[in-house]
Amino acid sequence: MSSARLPRKRFYRARAHSNPLSDSHFPVPNCPSEVDYSFHYPYFFPKDAPPAPKPKVRFADVGCGFGGMLVSLSPLFPDTLMIGMELRDKAFLLLLFLSLSLSLFINYAEYFISFTRSAHQVTEYVKDRIQGLRATNPGQYNNISVVRTNSMKYIPNYFEKGQLLKMFFLFPDPHFKEKNHRRRVVSVQLLDEYAYVMEVGGIIYTVTDVEELGDWMKSCLEKHPLFEAVGEEEIKKDPVVKLLTSATEEGQKVARNEGQTFMAIYRRVASKED
Repeated sequence: MSSARLPRKRFYRARAHSNPLSDSHFPVPNCPSEVDYSFHYPYFFPKDAPPAPKPKVRFADVGCGFGGMLVSLSPLFPDTLMIGMELRDKAFLLLLFLSLSLSLFINYAEYFISFTRSAHQVTEYVKDRIQGLRATNPGQYNNISVVRTNSMKYIPNYFEKGQLLKMFFLFPDPHFKEKNHRRRVVSVQLLDEYAYVMEVGGIIYTVTDVEELGDWMKSCLEKHPLFEAVGEEEIKKDPVVKLLTSATEEGQKVARNEGQTFMAIYRRVASKED
């Protein structure tokens, strides 16, 4: 078995900000049934399996950055499919290699140079390596992946009504200027779409180190009729909560600087139509 070396972020200088309202050029499925999850989770979609209900993605990390939360959640929920959704292209490339390296024991350093020259060759190599290594080395992190997309525009293109059990919005771009508040990934209007793809009883987790943004996200959730605050006792028992500030690179940076964080955790509640 070859040793795995994880990618180093210094090779991926992602932009700190990206305009979610601008037009982006990447493929978008017309509807959730068009998403080929066998590419993302081949372990859960074996080619020769008898007809059976296919597993669905249940967790979505919106603006997943370098994937720290996904990597931390994966062993806690090994049978739950989860996906990161990232608009910035360079962060997407790193996370793709991160998830594949963890699950396939890829020697990343050996293939980094060839990747920069030809992504297609490495993709083909990864596909072949998946078949061999997963067959002989049952591993972890088979349940995480990433897609480059604009979640503010295309969430319903990826998920069916009531599909998601958890959504994460961790240290999102604060868009400080008032004229740019419409770019914020949490708003009363966008919560309509998030509520649509969430199962009744599902939970939205938000955290930021910007107090004004924390107040904004909490206010939006508080105003929305399909979300209610999760009680303190339940929050204390939720194993996911402690990861909100420790699993992501941004959260770790805030901790190193001894900064404050501001959480808002809300449950999707039923409407008359549910």
